[in-house]
Amino acid sequence: MEYTKDLSIVISLFNEEESLPELVSWIEKVMLKEGFSYEILMIDDGSRDSSWSIVKSLAEKNTAIRGISFRRNYGKSAALFHGFKAAEGRVVVTMDADLQDSPEEIPEMYRMVVEEGYDIVSGWKKQRFDNKLTKNLPSKLYNATARRITGIKLHDMNCGLKAYRNEVVKNIEVYGEMHRYIPYLAKNAGFDKITEKPVQHQKRKYGKSKFGLERFVNGFLDLISLWFLSTFGKKPMHFFGFTGILMFITGAVLAIWVIAEKLIQQANGMAFRPVAEQPLFYLALVAVLLGFQLFLAGFICEMISRNSQERNHYNIKETL
Repeated sequence: MEYTKDLSIVISLFNEEESLPELVSWIEKVMLKEGFSYEILMIDDGSRDSSWSIVKSLAEKNTAIRGISFRRNYGKSAALFHGFKAAEGRVVVTMDADLQDSPEEIPEMYRMVVEEGYDIVSGWKKQRFDNKLTKNLPSKLYNATARRITGIKLHDMNCGLKAYRNEVVKNIEVYGEMHRYIPYLAKNAGFDKITEKPVQHQKRKYGKSKFGLERFVNGFLDLISLWFLSTFGKKPMHFFGFTGILMFITGAVLAIWVIAEKLIQQANGMAFRPVAEQPLFYLALVAVLLGFQLFLAGFICEMISRNSQERNHYNIKETL
């Protein structure tokens, strides 16, 4: 496939008016030094300051700059989705607009994708300058959990500085808050040559972070959702059906056991407790009903899956 540029640099921004001129100047300096043909895609995610006016002013001075402005704040995933859609470069690089990601890292990441054949090169902020209590410790826990669930050995899954082969970003859909898990989305789409590169982390120079501790809670929930959808999305009956059958059988066995125990004790003239007075019997009935409902839920999910527009969507690597 022919590409019009070497690099597409996708930048999602929200209220970053102070940093934009300096960031663009920094990127231009690196691109000129390395001789790259490039474009800078600046996605304004509904900024309330003068960020968009600055983007337009910068674009007048540098034709490599293209911009998209949202009417309101939709989130980083929406910004990246449109940036990926518009990207024309052989390698697509994402970075934050707050000057904490260094453009000096881009040439080596580009080389790793082009020459070493990686699908994704993810930045690893090995030495961070964030608050250790509110950022570093939760980040370590979050990344350890992400590594275990996704099977992708990255130390910093959420790092904004990443480089992708163009084919990768054109074959994944980033939505909701899934920008944190683009490597996992790519892996599920068949792009599994993923590595990381230690990158320099800068102290925030202007403004305040747009993310709080709630992003880690939301991140865990999104990770669970993504794992479930990727595992059972095309075969929901495997989860709901198995769970339903297991609960149904467990409940039925317990109910029969309670009834049989009462009948045996009654036949032998022993003291017995009426079935209707035993809590275990009612728990068994609840398990039977829940198991039946889960099994029916599996059928309904299968019907929805079979009628989904994505049911036969597969990423094809090559045809002859």
